[in-house]
Amino acid sequence: MPDGVAKIPPATGAGPGPDRPAETSARQSERPAETSTRDPDRPAETSARIGRDELPALATPDVATAVTYDDEERPARQLRGPVEAGVAVVAFAVALLVLGQVFRPLSQGSQFYLIVFLTGVLPLVFLAYRSGLRLPDRLASRLPAVGPRRVPDPDAPAAARRDLPTAPDWLLAGLALVVCLYPVLPVAIGDAGGGYDAFLDRQGLLVPVDVLMGALLLVLLIEACRRTTGWILPVVCLLFLGYGYYGGLLPQSWAIAHAGLDFGQIVDALYNSGSGFYGTPLDVAATYIVLFTIYGAVLDLSGAGRFFVDLSVAAFRRSRSAAGRTAVASGFLLGTVSGSGTATAVSVGAVTWPILRRAGYPAEHAGGMLAAAGVGAILSPPTLGAAAFIVAEYLEVSYLTVLGWAVIPTLLYYLGILLAVEIDARRFKVRPVEVATGSAWRLLGRFGYHFSSLIVIVVLLAVGLSATRAVVYATGLAVLLSFLDRRNWLTPRRIFTALSAGVRGVLPVAAVCGAAGIITATTTKTGLGAQFASLLVRGAEALTDNPTVVLALTVVFAAVALSLLGLAVPVTASFIIGWVIIGPALLALGVPAPAAAMFVFYYSVLSEVTPPTALAAVGAAAITGGRTVPTMWQALKYALPAFLAPIAFVLTGPGEYLLGRGSPVEVLWAGLVGCLGVAALAVATGGWLLGVGPAGAVERALSAVAGLLLLYLHPVSIAIGGTLVAVAVLATLARRRRTAGTRSVVEEAVPQEVDPVVPGARGGGDRHVEAGPDGADAQRSGPESAPVPADPGSRADDGSRVDDDTGPRGRGIGSSVGEDAK
Repeated sequence: MPDGVAKIPPATGAGPGPDRPAETSARQSERPAETSTRDPDRPAETSARIGRDELPALATPDVATAVTYDDEERPARQLRGPVEAGVAVVAFAVALLVLGQVFRPLSQGSQFYLIVFLTGVLPLVFLAYRSGLRLPDRLASRLPAVGPRRVPDPDAPAAARRDLPTAPDWLLAGLALVVCLYPVLPVAIGDAGGGYDAFLDRQGLLVPVDVLMGALLLVLLIEACRRTTGWILPVVCLLFLGYGYYGGLLPQSWAIAHAGLDFGQIVDALYNSGSGFYGTPLDVAATYIVLFTIYGAVLDLSGAGRFFVDLSVAAFRRSRSAAGRTAVASGFLLGTVSGSGTATAVSVGAVTWPILRRAGYPAEHAGGMLAAAGVGAILSPPTLGAAAFIVAEYLEVSYLTVLGWAVIPTLLYYLGILLAVEIDARRFKVRPVEVATGSAWRLLGRFGYHFSSLIVIVVLLAVGLSATRAVVYATGLAVLLSFLDRRNWLTPRRIFTALSAGVRGVLPVAAVCGAAGIITATTTKTGLGAQFASLLVRGAEALTDNPTVVLALTVVFAAVALSLLGLAVPVTASFIIGWVIIGPALLALGVPAPAAAMFVFYYSVLSEVTPPTALAAVGAAAITGGRTVPTMWQALKYALPAFLAPIAFVLTGPGEYLLGRGSPVEVLWAGLVGCLGVAALAVATGGWLLGVGPAGAVERALSAVAGLLLLYLHPVSIAIGGTLVAVAVLATLARRRRTAGTRSVVEEAVPQEVDPVVPGARGGGDRHVEAGPDGADAQRSGPESAPVPADPGSRADDGSRVDDDTGPRGRGIGSSVGEDAK
C-alpha cells in the first residue's frame, strides 16, 4: 500500500448486537459529501484517502425495532413498550404455527391453516402500520387517544419516539380478529356459524351473516393493503370488483362482457372458495415467503449481512473500478439474505456510498448503480422474490426448478451492470479507494461459514426435500453457526426476536396476497383472463398476419402492459395480475409455460427500476443525496439489458435455453450469445468500448442493433449481430487512431504550460479534472480535504450536470464523512 493512504478498519462484527441496536442514518446526511476525480495524467495508483471512521456500519438495523424498507411496503411504526411486546409475542406465536405446519400440518386442511394464519397476521397490520389519514382537528379532538397521533422526530430521545396505535387502529384489529375467526368458530348464530365444516357446506348458499362477515373482511383487506402499499393496489381491486358486479351491464357484443355477478356471489367467491382470499397467493405467503423472511432475519442477526459486504469490499481493493464492483457484489451477496430490492439498495448504499463518492462517482450515477444492484436481489438465487414462489405454485413445479430457470438470466443481469460499472470507471476517471478490510481470504476463512446455510438450501432441494423443510433446516444451521462468533450469538432472546421479526416482515406481503385474491377470483368467475388475452392477440393480428410478427407484437404489447402495471402495484401483485391477464395470451401463441411465467416475473420485478415510481432508485437517491428522477434514469440504464433478455425467452425456441431448458451444449451457446448481446447493449448505453476507448454515435447505434439481433437467438440474426459488433469495434479503433493522431499534432504545436489555479479555490493543491462531453476537462483545484465548486458548465459524458457535491445533492444518508486521516 502506498505511503500516506489511510486505511479503514474492518467492520465485520461491528453491526448491531443483541444489546446494541444500529443507529439510524438520517442525521449523518447533514455532513457534506466530497467528490474528487483523478487527473488522467497522474499515476493510476494514486488512491483516495478516507478518514478512519468513513465506512459506516451496515444499514441493517436490529430487526425488532427497525423502520422497514421493502418492495411491498411503506415504513412501519416503531412500537415501544407493552404494545411492542404484545405484537412481538403474537408474531412469535404465528412463527411457531408456521414452523409446526411444516412438520405436522393441521388435519383440517390447507384452507383451515390459511384462515388461522390470516387471523394472526391481519390484526397486526393495523397495529404495526399507520393509517396515513388525518381527521379534521375539530373531530380528532373529540376522539379518545390510545397514544400520540403525531409521529415524533426520529432523532428525539427514545421516550419521545413512541408511535402507538390509536383507538380506530385497535377497533380495526379487534374486528379483523373476529371476522377472520368466524369461519372456524364452533358457535351457531341462527343459520350461520357452526364451525369450519358447516361453513364449507354453505358454499354457494351463504346466509346473510356469512355475507356480512365476508364483506367486512373484504374492506379490512383493502384497508390493510392501502396501509402497507398505498392507494394504487386497493383502487385496482375496487375496479375488478366493479367489473365483476357491473360487467353484466356492458353490451354483450363486447369481448369483456359477462353475465354479471350479484354481491352474494362475489362474497362467496372471495370468502368461501379456494380462489379468493384463501387462494394461491396467500397460500404462498403463509407457507414459503414467511419461512424465508424468518430465515433472512436469523441470517442477518448472525452477522451474515455484515460479512457479505466486508467480503465484497475486500475482494476489490485496489483497481480503478473497485468501488463500483464492490457495490454490485455487495448487492448480489446481501440480496441472498434479503430477497428485497429496495432494502438491499438502502443497506448496501449506506456502506458503499462513501467509497463511491471518494472514487469520484456522481450521486445520481452511484444511486442508479445501487438501485440496479439491489433489484438484482429479487432475481438472484437461492432466495428470489416472493413472486418466484407463486411461479412454482402456478406451474406446479419445485422451487429448485424455478431457481434453475433464474441462473443464466441472473448472470446476464449482473454482467450488464458490471460492464456498465467498468465503462463508468473510465468515463468519470474514478480513482482507486483504499479500504482496510483485511484479506478477502482471511475473511472467508474466518466467516465463510455464513455461506453454508445458503448452500444447504440448494443441496436439500436437489435431493428432493421440499422448499419449506429445506429453509427450516437452513435456518437451524444458521442458528448453530452463529455461535462461532461471540458477538453474534443467537441466544433464546435473539431467536425470539428473529422469529417475530420474520413474521412482521411478511405482514405487507400477506396483505397484498390477500387482496390479490380479489383479482384472481374476479378473473376466474368472469373469464376476464381469456377475454383480455384474445383482445391482445387480435390487436397484433390486426396489424399483420405473419405468425412471427404477431408473436413479436404481442410480446411487445405484453412488455409495455406489464411495465405500466408494475408502476402502480407491488411486484407480487404485478405478477399475479400479469399472469392471469397476459399469461394466457402468450400461452395461446404457443409460448411454453415456463418461458411465459419467467417473462411475466422479470417484467414485474423490473418495475422497481422503471421511472417514475422506481422504489429502489428512490431509496438509493435518499442515500446518495442525488436527484431522484435522474437517479431513476441511471438505474434504468444499468438494468437495460435485463429488459430485453426476457423477450428472448419467448420470441424463439432457443430462447428457452437461457432458462437452462435444453442440452448442455444448447444452454452453453445460448448463454455465450446472450453475454455478447448484453456486452453490445452496454456499449450502446455507456458509449465506451472496453479496451479500446470512447464509442461514437454510429458505433453506439451499431452496438444497439447488434445487441437486439443477438438476443433474438436465431442463426441468421446471430450472424448479422456478430458482424455488426465487429464493425463497431473496428470503427471505434479507427476513431481512436484518428483522435490519437490529432492529439499528437496539437501537443507538438502548442507548448506545455503550467496549469492555472481555478479562481475561488481554497488554498493550493493538486488539480483534478473531469471529462466533459467532448473530451474537454472541467477543472477543479484544491486539496482533497477541501473540495471546491465545480465549474458551472461542467457536465458528465452523458450530458448530465456535474454538481458540486458539497451542497444538498451531495449529502448522503448512511455516510459518516470526516476529515482525511493524516
